[in-house]
Amino acid sequence: MLSYIISLIGLLLLSCIVQQFLPPIAPWYGARVLVLPLVVLCGSATVSTAAMLILAFLGGFLWDSQHIIQHPTLDPAVFAPPSDSLKFGYSIILYAFMGFLMQGIRPMFQEGKWYLSAGLTGVAIFLYLFAEHLLRSFVRGSLDFDNGMINQIGMTSLFTMLASPVVFWMLYRIADLCGHEISD
Repeated sequence: MLSYIISLIGLLLLSCIVQQFLPPIAPWYGARVLVLPLVVLCGSATVSTAAMLILAFLGGFLWDSQHIIQHPTLDPAVFAPPSDSLKFGYSIILYAFMGFLMQGIRPMFQEGKWYLSAGLTGVAIFLYLFAEHLLRSFVRGSLDFDNGMINQIGMTSLFTMLASPVVFWMLYRIADLCGHEISD
């Protein structure tokens, strides 16, 4: 079990690196495949609640580290932080909520119904991106919804959900190598 969790953490770090090199898909509203949240979600369906919370913490920490932290040596006149930026740590809480959502259908996943978990990853990513947008709108002080934003969230959720069977396949292979039982 411990070797599987360590492997999951290594996969999480690798997905953090891969995420930096995946460009947005311009024809589909600038949608992306969110690899880092996908690894957290898929991993959450394969481990206990305590390990899921560790994954959520590390995933949220890495996500916030990539997107929020401003380098102190940069000129603030040139590289001013956006007014709608969120504080460090918000992703950890949202990742934990997504992880609990995946933990809710873990018994079905253990029965071999991985396709339900794959569909739920799309729903969880949609809810995450929508909650993030609501938080940004709250910080900004104006609630705005336009078709472009909804389309981008929807397409990002769809593309990430379509990539989830690949991540589940990798997790099954890693579990076999580590001697960890995912399914009953």
